[in-house]
Amino acid sequence: MDMQLKGRGVIVTGASKGLGRSAARALAAEGAEVLAVARTEDSLKELAAESFPGKIHPHVCDMRDREAVGALAAVAVDRLGRLDVVVNNAGIALAANFLEMDMSVFDETMEVNVASIAVLSQAAGRHFVEAEQGGRIINVVSTSGILGKATLAAYSASKGAAIQLTKALAAEWARHDIQVNAIAPGAFATDAQSYVTGNPEVLAKRVRKIPARRMAEPDEIGALVCYLSSPVSKFVTGAVYVIDGGETAKQ
Repeated sequence: MDMQLKGRGVIVTGASKGLGRSAARALAAEGAEVLAVARTEDSLKELAAESFPGKIHPHVCDMRDREAVGALAAVAVDRLGRLDVVVNNAGIALAANFLEMDMSVFDETMEVNVASIAVLSQAAGRHFVEAEQGGRIINVVSTSGILGKATLAAYSASKGAAIQLTKALAAEWARHDIQVNAIAPGAFATDAQSYVTGNPEVLAKRVRKIPARRMAEPDEIGALVCYLSSPVSKFVTGAVYVIDGGETAKQ
């Protein structure tokens, strides 16, 4: 199936590693022009050089800087020539016992995982409406926002909030031909999970909770990102797509 992404302008945040990197690569493979956003310039340059040269355009931005985040839509139009899709992937997950957690951890988690999505989505939404072109917004959330997880109270709360923001914006913006959807990954074998993947006993315990009996590979998110970015999914909005090997289905 032709995803009709050739030449489309896409922002991917948190693109220097993990799922964001995989999403950027998948979109570039389909012909999209990708503004790859992260804090680490070296990793972004490496991504741009190794993956479909000329299709991935690095841009350094701290997602805690609301002014910089709010300017990303304009940066994309300037660098790519147009903006059609935003993939809000950047996020942090700081584990802590909630009874002992400093509330600054909660505030930072909400800033990166919720406020940055809101700020960038608003900027992109305004652009889509003014350009009368429609658009796509994809929020990468987590199964933690559906089930909640011990020692990840702030993260779970932030991802739950991002899910509800997704649904609210989908309902509000559908009349503008703006589709807003979310992807909720479960256990993916990214660098963030190195403690699990690098410890055979911990890994065995983790995969026993997954009906598929394995963790997903980062590249397994790419096809869904491309589908939700594509005009072929134009009637899909307000949906939360779970990719977790059946883990939440058994709850």
